[in-house]
Amino acid sequence: MKEFQLKYGCNPNQKPSRLYMADGGELPFEILNGRPGYINFLDALNSWQLVKELKEALGLPAATSFKHVSPTSAAVGRKLSPELKRACFADDIEGLDDSPLACAYVRARGTDRMSSFGDWIALSDKCDVVTARVIKREVSDGVIAPDYDEEALEILKSKKKGNYNIVKIDPEYVPAEAEHKEVFGITFEQGRNNFKINKELLENIVTENKNLPDSAKRDLIISLITLKYTQSNSVCFAADGQAIGVGAGQQSRIHCTRLAGQKADIWHLRQSEKVLSLPFRKELGRADRDNVIDVYISDECDDVLSEENWRNYFTERPEPFTKEEQKEYLSKISGVALGSDAFFPFGDNIERARKSGVSYIAEPGGSVRDDNVINTCNKYGMTMCFTGMRLFHH
Repeated sequence: MKEFQLKYGCNPNQKPSRLYMADGGELPFEILNGRPGYINFLDALNSWQLVKELKEALGLPAATSFKHVSPTSAAVGRKLSPELKRACFADDIEGLDDSPLACAYVRARGTDRMSSFGDWIALSDKCDVVTARVIKREVSDGVIAPDYDEEALEILKSKKKGNYNIVKIDPEYVPAEAEHKEVFGITFEQGRNNFKINKELLENIVTENKNLPDSAKRDLIISLITLKYTQSNSVCFAADGQAIGVGAGQQSRIHCTRLAGQKADIWHLRQSEKVLSLPFRKELGRADRDNVIDVYISDECDDVLSEENWRNYFTERPEPFTKEEQKEYLSKISGVALGSDAFFPFGDNIERARKSGVSYIAEPGGSVRDDNVINTCNKYGMTMCFTGMRLFHH
């Protein structure tokens, strides 16, 4: 296929719209089902690059959940704890532990479930049956993978009344070194960002604490590769083989850190017994439960706990999860990794990161206030690496 006609571009008024290769060659993908749109393909092609790089860097199957050209999360194929399975609404998935790819997607989808509602999925490996069953039960726009098991493909084709978007990408495809983008009739050209993110990037440790275990290196690599495909400015918290909080597209870096930290906190709080034991009504679907949990642990908890409302969601009225209880729970968290796509200009980012259990940080360095940032890390015994490489993505 040399060209694919799209229904419209980013918005319905933006016509005509199509995909094609500038050199007249074949497109490096097949559409196996559905009719993906312009934004679908922006998500598909960015997300595929992310999982491909994660697999190459860490040697594990990888998955990501994308919305509006940024990942809500990315993860590698590690088994989930019983608590995390429950928090991700995945404790009933048969064969989950036997499919690293399915584990990766459950992690990616389960990190920020509200943002992932209606996501685009990328898988680094051939989609197996367990992964397809996980995808089928979630609200999603489409998936891209290098291949699909026959039964998995049939399961996915049954989504959205047969209209689910399924794309098969050529895993051997390598784009040209120069890339082009047109804005306001003017063509931009730049070299592709082919910078490789690996463990060697983490060798320049600038803090007094030089301890950087392999698990932290893994999580920092996940964080940095996720940032490479996240709209800038961006910050990413990671733990246990997955991105647990992504702050994307903010003009101020402290706002990125706060946003990502808040999402990371929610991920941790969802695994608390107080949230896991919420007495939901059986007929309440997963998406509604996600919304209720989000409100339950927010400042607006009365919206679901008030005398007028609680019966809509619960079989009995739960006790509030007070801010004091949440703070106490989060105070016990440690070992979280944090990456930033550009340098931290002030120590306030480190102060905020500490509240979400961050122990390891990777950022480019190069700020006139590097000393302030390093000193703040030293105050809390954190380990920080200067990568020397900015990862802006626009």
